[in-house]
Amino acid sequence: MISISTRAANLPQYLRATSQVVASGLKPVAAPALHSKDVVVAGGVSPHTSATLTAQLPKSFVSVKQGPAVTTQVRFAHTDLQVPDFSAYRRDSVKNPKRKDTKADDRKSFTYLMVGSSLVGSTYAAKAVVTQFITSMSATADVLALAKIEIKLSDIPEGKSATFKWRGKPLFIRHRTSDEISTEQSVAPNTLRDPQADSDRVQRPEWLVVIGVCTHLGCVPIANAGDFGGYYCPCHGSHYDASGRIRKGPAPLNLEVPEHTFPDDGTLIVG
Repeated sequence: MISISTRAANLPQYLRATSQVVASGLKPVAAPALHSKDVVVAGGVSPHTSATLTAQLPKSFVSVKQGPAVTTQVRFAHTDLQVPDFSAYRRDSVKNPKRKDTKADDRKSFTYLMVGSSLVGSTYAAKAVVTQFITSMSATADVLALAKIEIKLSDIPEGKSATFKWRGKPLFIRHRTSDEISTEQSVAPNTLRDPQADSDRVQRPEWLVVIGVCTHLGCVPIANAGDFGGYYCPCHGSHYDASGRIRKGPAPLNLEVPEHTFPDDGTLIVG
């Protein structure tokens, strides 16, 4: 810092000037000359030599501001540093700081972008929540593993009934004889409590597939027992024939026939 002051001898009042550097590319402002007044000294009036502030300051990259009763300061700036200019990346509508948006179209693109992005994000979030909620209510892996069961029919001899577990329930597979088939087919459906023809309950006459749950109170009947040679529930005395139809006792309905298919002669798939 360079401090410059012009002061007359024996003068109680003097003038000072202040200078501040502006670190931009503006042209320097030249300081006006300061002239001191004539000073009365012993022996007469002696004119004081006038001094100029610009004669004491550098000639370039300096701006000067002066005023009465202020300290003079001169500062040098780094003129080789360039201020970054981002005008090329700014929108034309915001380059002017005094400009005001008077139309809604000035911000239309930005508004559409924000609203569209928010809608897309909200849609994906809602989809994730709904998917997670539905997945939580679906069947577990162990239940899905038992959704279908494959049975090898050659392991069940003719005239016998085998029991399997399917979806937590007993599954009866009966290999019927020709006599049992002819007997069940000869029963008139209108004489039954739950009318149903034998041909409607089987896909192949020799194979009967039913769920082993009594339709009365959910007990498990006994195979190859009862008054009709089919199934018998000892809990309350319900008798079923070899087609799984209720013939006697409190049970109101026939044994349920699950969905099943025969992909080949020796395989049965239930479910």
